[in-house]
Amino acid sequence: MEVSPLTQDTRPASFQPKIDRLYEDLLKQDDEDHADSDGFWGEFFLLRPDKAALQERLKVLTPEDLLHVQHETQELFIRAVHQVKAGKAPSDEHALDTLTVFLGVILAKRYTNPSADIITVLAGLDEVDAVFFEFANAIECIVRTSGSVEVRKKAIEVALSLTSGAYQTSLVSYFTHRDLFPALMKFIQESDIPEQVFKPYLLLGLLANYNKFEFRNPYRLRLEDFVNEGIIQKIVRGLGSICSQSRDSYVAIQEDIAEGWTLSNTLAYISLGLLAPGKGAKPASTSADDLRERFVKLPNPNAAVLLGVYDFTNANKIFCSNLISCPPSPGTGEAPFSAFLSLTSYVLHHAYRSSRATLYGLLNLLTLRIIVEDLVLCKTLCDPEIVFAVRLCRQRQPFLPATPKARPAIASILDLLVDTINHNLRRHLDIPLYISTINLIHRILSYLTFTRTRLTYHWSLLWQTLLSFLRFMATYAPSLAMQDPDVPLLLKPFLATLALAVTSGESFLPDPAAYDDLFYKLVEAGEYLDRFKKAFQAHLPPPEESKASRNGPTTAPIDTLIQVAAHYHDLVEAEKGKGRVSSNLSPREVSKVIRQGYETLSLPATDGLDRWDRFREGDERGMLKRVARVAVEDTKRLLGASWVWG
Repeated sequence: MEVSPLTQDTRPASFQPKIDRLYEDLLKQDDEDHADSDGFWGEFFLLRPDKAALQERLKVLTPEDLLHVQHETQELFIRAVHQVKAGKAPSDEHALDTLTVFLGVILAKRYTNPSADIITVLAGLDEVDAVFFEFANAIECIVRTSGSVEVRKKAIEVALSLTSGAYQTSLVSYFTHRDLFPALMKFIQESDIPEQVFKPYLLLGLLANYNKFEFRNPYRLRLEDFVNEGIIQKIVRGLGSICSQSRDSYVAIQEDIAEGWTLSNTLAYISLGLLAPGKGAKPASTSADDLRERFVKLPNPNAAVLLGVYDFTNANKIFCSNLISCPPSPGTGEAPFSAFLSLTSYVLHHAYRSSRATLYGLLNLLTLRIIVEDLVLCKTLCDPEIVFAVRLCRQRQPFLPATPKARPAIASILDLLVDTINHNLRRHLDIPLYISTINLIHRILSYLTFTRTRLTYHWSLLWQTLLSFLRFMATYAPSLAMQDPDVPLLLKPFLATLALAVTSGESFLPDPAAYDDLFYKLVEAGEYLDRFKKAFQAHLPPPEESKASRNGPTTAPIDTLIQVAAHYHDLVEAEKGKGRVSSNLSPREVSKVIRQGYETLSLPATDGLDRWDRFREGDERGMLKRVARVAVEDTKRLLGASWVWG
C-alpha cells in the first residue's frame, strides 16, 4: 500500500482569529521598522474588528511601550481616518469601531507629558495639525451625510472617545474649530427613538464645556442662537427618557413606592398575613451594607448628560420653556420635566454618599435655579392648570408625604428641597449643597410673595424642616463656624427665608390656619433662636450695614424672628398668669393665643428680604469644572462598556 505524501498537521488547541493575528503583528515590540503594506491595511479594515481582543492588546502596553511603537500606532490612526473619510462599506464602519476602542484605551494611559506624548502616539508633532483637521472633517462629514444611521452613531462614539479621553489636552480644540453642532442637530432631528438623542447630546455637552471659562466657546454660542423647536422637543423627550432610566437604577435597588391600603397589608397589620392572596416567593432581604455599596455607585454614568441639560438651560429660554411644559410621550405616562425632577430627588436624597452624587445634585439645583429666577418660567411652574405627577424619593425616613395626584411643578421642587435638607444633615455639613438648597427655597418664596400667588402645599413640613435645620445649626455651631468660610453665604438666605415667611406669609399661604402654624412652630423654636444668634453673631452682618427703609432703620432677620417669638411667648405667659389657660398649653390653646396676638403684633421694618442676586456662571466656575471632569469620567465608563457589549 502506497503512503500518501500528504501529512496532517496537529490540530491546534484553539484557533486565533485572523484580525487578532493582525493586531499582534502590528503591535510587535521589536526594533524592526514595520512598513506595513496597503494590502495589510486593506485586509485589516475588511475584517470585522474584535473589540475585546484589541482592547486587551492595547491595555497591556505601557505608555513607554506605546512611544516605542509610535510608528505603528500613528499608522493605525492615520489609516483608520482615511478609511472613514473614504466612506466605503464595510471598511468605514470597521475603522470607526477600531478608532473607538483604540482612542479609548490609548487616551486612558498615564503619560509623563500627556499632551506631547499623546500627540506623538497618535500623529507625531510635525503632522498633528494635518492629521487631526482631517480627522475632525471626516467625523463631521460622516455624521452629517452618511446614509447609514449605524455608521453615524459610530462616528459620534469616536468623537466621544477623543473628547472624553483628551479633555485636558489641546486635541479637543480641533472639534471646536470644526463645528459639529449642525451635524449633531441633524442627527437628532432624524432620530426615531428618544434614546438616540443621548450620545450626540452627551458629546455636545462635553464640547460646550471645553475650556469655556478660558475662551468664548463656539458651542455655547450655538446653544444661545438655536431656535428649532422641533429638534428641541426631541432633545427634551430624549433627556426625559434618560432621566427615567437613571432614576429606575435607584428603584431597582430599593422599591419605595407608597403602598395603598390593600387587603394584603391590612391582613398583615392584624397578624393574619398568611391569609393574604399569594404573591409568590418573597425576595431575600438586602443587608444595609449591600444597599450602601450599591447606592454609592449611583447615579449611573448616564447622568453625564445632565451637564448638557444645564448648559442648554443656561443659554436658551426656548429650551427652558419646552423642558418644563413638554407633555408625556405616548405610552410613557411621565413628562420629561417630571423625570428630571424625579431623578434630581433621588440623587439629592443620596447626595451625602459620594462627592460625585453631590456634584450632580448641585448641577441640577443650578438648572432649577436658572428656571425659577425667570418670572415667566416660574409662573408656569406655579400654574395650577399645569400639573405633573412626580415620583419623589422615599427610600429613607423621614418620608416625604405620598402625593399621588398631579400638582404644580413648584410643589414637587419644594418637596425635593425639603428632602435634601433632611437627608444630608451631618456634623461636617456640606455647606455648598445647603447654600444651593436654601437659595432656591428663598427664590421660590420671594416669587410667591411678589406675585401674591397662593400655593396649596403642605407648608407645615417646610416650616418644620427649616426650624429643625436651625436647631441643628445652633447645636453644632462651633464645628460649623470653623468648618467652612462660606458659612455666611448660608446664613443670609436662610434667615431671610424664615423672616420673609413670617412677615409676608399671608400673601402666599392658602389660609389663616397655615399662617398660624408658622407662628406656632416659631414660638416652639424660641430658645434656639437666641442660641443661634449668639453662636453665629460674628458671621451675621452688623446692624449698621442694614439698608434703611422709609420708616427708619430695618431690623436684621434674626432679630425679627426673635422679636416675634418673644411677643407670643410673653402673651402665653400673660394668659397663664391670668389663669385663662392651663400651665401646660395644648396646641389648640397656643393657636388661639397666636390668633389673638395678631392685634398687638408690630412687625419691624424688613426691607429687602425678597431680594436676591441673579445667577452668574462665573460664581460657580470651580464647581462646574469639577462636574465636567466627573462627566468626562462617566463618558469613558459608558464607552468602555460599549467596547465589550456594544
